[in-house]
Amino acid sequence: MSNSHPLRPHSSAAQIDHMHLLSEQLGALLPGEEYSDVTLVVEEKRFPAHRVILAARCHYFRALLYGGMRESIPQAEVRLEETHAEAFSMLLNYLYTGRANLGEAREETLLDFLGLAHRYGLQPLEASICEFLRTLLSTRNVCLVFDVASLYCLSGLAEACCAYMDRHAPEVLESEGFLSLSKTALLTVVRRDSFAASEREIFQALCRWCRHNEGSECQEVMAAVRLPLMSLSEMLNVVRPSGLLSPDDLLDAIQTRSESRDMDLNYRGMLIPEENIATMKHGAAVVKGELKSALLDGDTQNYDLDHGFSRHPIEEDGRATGLLVRLGQPSIVNHVRLLLWDRDSRSYSYYLEVSMDELDWVRVVDHAKFLCRSWQNLYFPARVCRYIRVVGTHNTVNKVFHLVALECMYTNRPFTLERGLLVPTENVATVMACASVVEGVSRSRNALLNGDTSHYDWDSGYTCHQLGSGAIVIQLAQPYTISSMRLLLWDCDDRSYSYYVEVSANQQQWTRVVDRTKVACRSWQTLFFDGQAASFIRIVGTHNTANEVFHCVHFECPAQVETEVKESPPGNDQNTPEPSSQHAPLSRTQRLSSSPSSSSSSHP
Repeated sequence: MSNSHPLRPHSSAAQIDHMHLLSEQLGALLPGEEYSDVTLVVEEKRFPAHRVILAARCHYFRALLYGGMRESIPQAEVRLEETHAEAFSMLLNYLYTGRANLGEAREETLLDFLGLAHRYGLQPLEASICEFLRTLLSTRNVCLVFDVASLYCLSGLAEACCAYMDRHAPEVLESEGFLSLSKTALLTVVRRDSFAASEREIFQALCRWCRHNEGSECQEVMAAVRLPLMSLSEMLNVVRPSGLLSPDDLLDAIQTRSESRDMDLNYRGMLIPEENIATMKHGAAVVKGELKSALLDGDTQNYDLDHGFSRHPIEEDGRATGLLVRLGQPSIVNHVRLLLWDRDSRSYSYYLEVSMDELDWVRVVDHAKFLCRSWQNLYFPARVCRYIRVVGTHNTVNKVFHLVALECMYTNRPFTLERGLLVPTENVATVMACASVVEGVSRSRNALLNGDTSHYDWDSGYTCHQLGSGAIVIQLAQPYTISSMRLLLWDCDDRSYSYYVEVSANQQQWTRVVDRTKVACRSWQTLFFDGQAASFIRIVGTHNTANEVFHCVHFECPAQVETEVKESPPGNDQNTPEPSSQHAPLSRTQRLSSSPSSSSSSHP
């Protein structure tokens, strides 16, 4: 008896996809009453339909037509209230065909259609309508769309509306749609720090809203006006005659304005997430500093000893001259990137300040006591500002501060600050993060930081120093608060090492964070300790059971592992952590090529 095998073709012909025919044939049932067994009545317009199709496509109709809802009824005619016929016609077409032509519908119908999708629990349809409405937003319709999005708790669409209104705040305040906003939606809009209109414009628009919505409680609405941001003339000549705010409100605002620092006032600013606003496109300009044109031109590649940077002299008396950038308009920022001139090994110290009026400054980043180089990724609590000032305080080569590029933005990416310094989650001891090995011997520069933890042998792939002389020192691009690190000690034979690790801000004062001087250590070392501010990490070998050289293959900080073994205070011995399972080196037979030739050489 012969064995039969099923045919297993490998071409696309194995799959039959006639979905378009199914859609067309079901859609053909819509126009007439053929085979229909229920009639839906909307605004006195009759829609013949088929119970089984409606029930299969929508849980609401399944419950309504086949039981499960109190109002479910077997009769052939069902009246649907609070529904518009034009939108319901679109819904029926979608239920039968899976298609809806949004581009041909009026905006009012689209919003009704969205309401039906929400009411009947058709989430994929609801999401598609929301995405389409985002492309249609304009000053004329954004308030209406936002009201609907708020009513149905459609957070994505509501946030898109808010972002649009933030960018076009003065025009939105003048629109007819603004007067029709519900009180809740109105307050959501005008209470945003990013609703970037003048307080006078906001006050006048709220007055119009109160007149248009007679009977509404306006006290809470008018309380959304940030009176201290208005001038004394505006408060006396614009606000007081309206009678909508009490004399005590005005006096309190005047007192707040006179007694508060300018930067402590609750300013509004433009919010443009994840986009550099320190550009000519956004109206930014360098107003103080030498060679101004280079700082905001976006070129971070073509610079040398003579061009491609801006600069200012570093004053001996600490006077803040600095490089000053004026943004195109007050903006909400929490992230600045700087490129310090880095065509040699020099380092700089500096601080960063922001202001609204160029008189009252707030220092948001202070690296005046740290040595920094190349790219600086700076984060701070979000602030509204118009001016950004970078003041260099030290250069290890001369008395001039050189800055190649400045970028400024608001980021939604999460970050953690500790004592004003970024707490990194990813390894910052990499060449990509502009870290470098400034002391130690290696056949290839920065081998310690290249991420290769497999390809090392007797002759290459490690960094070393002579015991009793020197150390391995890594400079991070900027100071971080670090509390962990990971090392790979050379482990192509059974030798063990002893060592300690120190951190520093400036290569002058060092703090010991790890002490393994009395412990036999080998291979992977995962180290945890109390958080320290550091720009430099120094690894000092104190013993090698094979020769007089300390060899390290790989370094990272923070440690990219999950198992925590916290360091005891220096001097308190403890066992070396087990090698990490993430390490997958070549076998010894693959790596070993010869015996060490000299115990005092830099080779293992």
